[in-house]
Amino acid sequence: MRLRSRSAGLALLALAACHSAPPEQSPALLDVEEPLDLFAEPADEPARQALPAGCFSGIELAEAPTSLDSAFGGQAAPGLEVVRVVENSPAARARLEVGDLLLEATLPDGSRTELLWPSQWRALELEQAPGTRLGLLLDRAGREASTELVLEARSAAPERTASVRYREEQRAGLVLRTATEVEARACGLAPGAGVVVVGLSRRSPWRPAGLRFGDLVSAVDGLPVDDPQVLLERLRMAEDDARLSIRYHRPLAEAGQGFEAPREALVRASERRQALRDLHVPLLLRYTRKGPGRYRWSTLLGLLSYERTPAAWSLGFLWFGGVSGGDTESLVEVER
Repeated sequence: MRLRSRSAGLALLALAACHSAPPEQSPALLDVEEPLDLFAEPADEPARQALPAGCFSGIELAEAPTSLDSAFGGQAAPGLEVVRVVENSPAARARLEVGDLLLEATLPDGSRTELLWPSQWRALELEQAPGTRLGLLLDRAGREASTELVLEARSAAPERTASVRYREEQRAGLVLRTATEVEARACGLAPGAGVVVVGLSRRSPWRPAGLRFGDLVSAVDGLPVDDPQVLLERLRMAEDDARLSIRYHRPLAEAGQGFEAPREALVRASERRQALRDLHVPLLLRYTRKGPGRYRWSTLLGLLSYERTPAAWSLGFLWFGGVSGGDTESLVEVER
């Protein structure tokens, strides 16, 4: 009998000591405002079709696949991965293959462009004249090789790339959308570059700095935002007391008519507010915060407990008694 009592006591102690592992990701921000009219990207396809088409290379590129080293904080894999080669195109004649990594492009004047983002290749296609010979340094199955690609005049606009939304909820409280080709080129950027602010936390440090919904960010700390990851990485790496220099373009008052001259703003980096999540004293006290306005505490192995949510509360005692209350089905006028 004594052995059973001891075992029961040990089981109660073990149960009281159990607690869940802390979460590895922060909860979603609840105060992010996202205007409904910014959920869809602009209906600017006719304007996109009317843009100068530039040159044609016949390759479709994507960011290099994530390496094992970069996944654990090492340097990201360099280059752009060839994911498609159009038959009988300049790329096919240059003997490029799917899976090649383009590392560098050399212009006829000897200037070189390190290729990190797809927008950099699109800039070459738009800025160079038909017949331009590009020297390419590439990685094929771990070995460096080189080839030459001759650009041709493009007869039609490329396929439209759907916009992508990004949420940054640690250092700035932002929702960003990739800029459309019309938006990017109106701000002097290549397709794929620039991001549009489509959501802001009410406590975002970007608000007091003057930025607002619809602004297009083109540079951060002097670095061109050739890809949304440039801005997101800069935000992640910012020190707690850092001020980031943001270059942005504000749309003209009349929708679809372009952007104002670029502006500059200094914005602070923010951080998540901390709060007590769990307090546990075996056999005596247990407090758990379950979310905004949601918490529970109990004492003496549940002899007395209290739970609160935004809509109701409950008080329990002696494991079998209790009382609760909360909101009803009607409103009352608040007197001031």
